[in-house]
Amino acid sequence: MLTLYSFGPMANSLKPMLTLFEKFEFGQDFTVHRLDPSKFEHHSDWFKAINPRGQVPALEDGDRIVTESTVICEYLEDAHPTAVRLRPDDPYDRAQMRVWTKWVDEYFCWCVSTIGWHRGVSHMAKALSDAEFEEHLKKIPIPEQQVKWRRAREGFPQDLLDEEMRKISVSVRKLDDHLADNEWLAGGMYSLADICNFAIANGMQNGFAELVNAADTPHLVRWIEQINARPKVQEMFAKVPREQLGPPKS
Repeated sequence: MLTLYSFGPMANSLKPMLTLFEKFEFGQDFTVHRLDPSKFEHHSDWFKAINPRGQVPALEDGDRIVTESTVICEYLEDAHPTAVRLRPDDPYDRAQMRVWTKWVDEYFCWCVSTIGWHRGVSHMAKALSDAEFEEHLKKIPIPEQQVKWRRAREGFPQDLLDEEMRKISVSVRKLDDHLADNEWLAGGMYSLADICNFAIANGMQNGFAELVNAADTPHLVRWIEQINARPKVQEMFAKVPREQLGPPKS
């Protein structure tokens, strides 16, 4: 039994979660241990014993722990091959798949993440008292993450937010242009390239509707909807709840 420690099916947690759902049977071959970010469970001692960096996702495979979302996806293909293949066989096509997963990890994910922290995580950070916040920071192992939490509490600089929105605009245009001539991102097949980019792009029709919409990015919207229509994607969303981060509802 494989166990994935993660948040709900969004962003980096979605990558290995959807890979697991596509390849295996939920509850039979794998399970998902969903951590609650509002309770800062990923910074708790019990979870840092699993991943000392205090970050999700993390995959438990017997006595082995694998971390980093895209690495977990590749590990599952290597260590647990199934009839469902999520990588092209041709070396060139597989290289193109990895170009797309590298791009999402190093560029696309980061600009969307900053806006997500500004819109959602900031409300969690600001809800804490000064003493609670400082105590929480002590539990975060990665100094860069401590800085990000401070920025979320104090407010991200507007010039940084503007630059991240520019990068998001570049990203969605890159995806839409490529998908205009390709059903999938790499190798003519649904692959880890699609899963990893979908993890970031899904829902952008709502959160970034001024950039992602049927008029301006029809090919990207088609691709997002096509993936959402897959039975295993629907099963994942039905069985693992998503977080609702944002300002408190009045």
